[in-house]
Amino acid sequence: MALLQLSQPFLSDAKNPNFSQINKTLKKPTTILIGRKKPFLHNQLKKKQNLQKLSALAEEISTGLHEEEDQSVIEEVIGKKEEAVSYDWTEEWYPLYLTQNVPDDSPLGLTVFDKQVVLYRDGDGDLWCYEDRCPHRLAKLSEGQIFDGRLECLYHGWQFEGNGKCVKIPQLSTGAKIPQSACLKTYEIKDSQGVVWIWMSHKTPSSTKKIPFFENFARPGFRDISTIHELPYDHSILLENLMDPAHVPISHDRTDFTAKREDATSLFFEVTERNERGFAGNWGRERDRSTPDYIPNFLRFEAPCVLQNNREIVGKNGEKDYFSGLFLCRPSGQGKSMLIVRFGNTRKPPPLLRIFPKWYFHQNASKVFEQDMGFLSSQNEILLKEKLPTRELYINLKSSDTWVSEYRKWMDKVGHGMPYYFGHSTISLPENPAVVEHAPAGFVANFSASQPAKGGIGAMYAPNPANRYFRHVVHCKGCMGVLKSFNAWKKGLLLAALVLAATAILVSGRQWKALLLVSTALCLAGVQICSTAISMNTTNFIRTHRRL
Repeated sequence: MALLQLSQPFLSDAKNPNFSQINKTLKKPTTILIGRKKPFLHNQLKKKQNLQKLSALAEEISTGLHEEEDQSVIEEVIGKKEEAVSYDWTEEWYPLYLTQNVPDDSPLGLTVFDKQVVLYRDGDGDLWCYEDRCPHRLAKLSEGQIFDGRLECLYHGWQFEGNGKCVKIPQLSTGAKIPQSACLKTYEIKDSQGVVWIWMSHKTPSSTKKIPFFENFARPGFRDISTIHELPYDHSILLENLMDPAHVPISHDRTDFTAKREDATSLFFEVTERNERGFAGNWGRERDRSTPDYIPNFLRFEAPCVLQNNREIVGKNGEKDYFSGLFLCRPSGQGKSMLIVRFGNTRKPPPLLRIFPKWYFHQNASKVFEQDMGFLSSQNEILLKEKLPTRELYINLKSSDTWVSEYRKWMDKVGHGMPYYFGHSTISLPENPAVVEHAPAGFVANFSASQPAKGGIGAMYAPNPANRYFRHVVHCKGCMGVLKSFNAWKKGLLLAALVLAATAILVSGRQWKALLLVSTALCLAGVQICSTAISMNTTNFIRTHRRL
């Protein structure tokens, strides 16, 4: 089910909001603007006394307006600081990849904060994870290959297996032993509920209790659509966006039938839990609170970067259906993040949704993130430029931004244990500037290495983190297979159309000519359908008002 279609239970039964209160608020700024412009634009020669009266009136209205506005803004306790708690970012499990999408025949280069790792399957199908560099000359192992079930560095052919032991060096003299130092630094990984998790610490033993367990995903009959996306902004910006239900009706207006800008309204938030590992609480639309037997949405954020939205809906027969929106975020470097999205429920999908293929919902999810990408990327740039905590930059409203405020305050408590962070009242900038790779690396390089020139597989596939193909398709076996199939069908149908058209020219019988021309038209229609499907999987969404 599409990202927004699956989120429908979280914002269901939408009605037109009441804008009367908003209109009342908007009247005062208009009065201020008129009052201030009169003396300067029309009556510059009026007496000083009149100017003083107008100034006093504007000040009085402005003061009243600020007092009214402050009632809707989250209150700040002057002088209060979040007490720091013990935290080490390496002593956490991070969501590395969807298990089903790990390549079978090539290594996969991934990043957690500034640590580069390589993930691969050996000849027995077991998963292994190492530091992404060869001990020989520091070449990236993710640009290597799987050879005889081992990970091979393509620079000089050194091969590694299992616990990181080097088992082959082609350049060694006869009888010479492999140096003991020629081994890899390994990372512990676990496969849990279809996700590969990585423990980043080499000093502290792993704690499997810290691996999140998602109860709804273990319920009988639970079905989900899981996608993975690489995004060009910081993971904290991403988490802010994901825990912000207020933006959905505006940013994703008419993406499908569940998001409509006229449904934008005030929300309520109730924090039920705060601890050193995150927070949790209930939320929903303010006007729904008085509904009999109303069950609000439940949100939980858990360190280091796990966010889930759950809801129970009780049917007329008393049966419960469970809905979950799960977001597993991984910081993948400065200004970059990777996200695993899992939407699911126990309710049987309506017949109409069953006819849509999975790749359709995947590209729809990509479209949702593209709708947010422009302003989230700019938000990331401004935070880095201003070098200020969000308290100095944001205006957090009680009726929309409570979770964002809670998240940034949580970062105040634990940020000292992160490589860098932007908190509510404190910040810590990256010590080292981000490294920009001008050549594709990891899985991207592996995919393009078989082409005539590295990365030279057409403009549509040019390595670009803002391109839908490289943000999602290369990370999804299903969409990659679909794209290859549509390309093959397109070429076959185009060839068939050419042959049929040429034959129609040569034959003399009118019936045969008509049949061949109709067949040619059908093949060309098939070519158009394939082109449209390819475009849906590889072309970014662009808002209508921004199109040239």
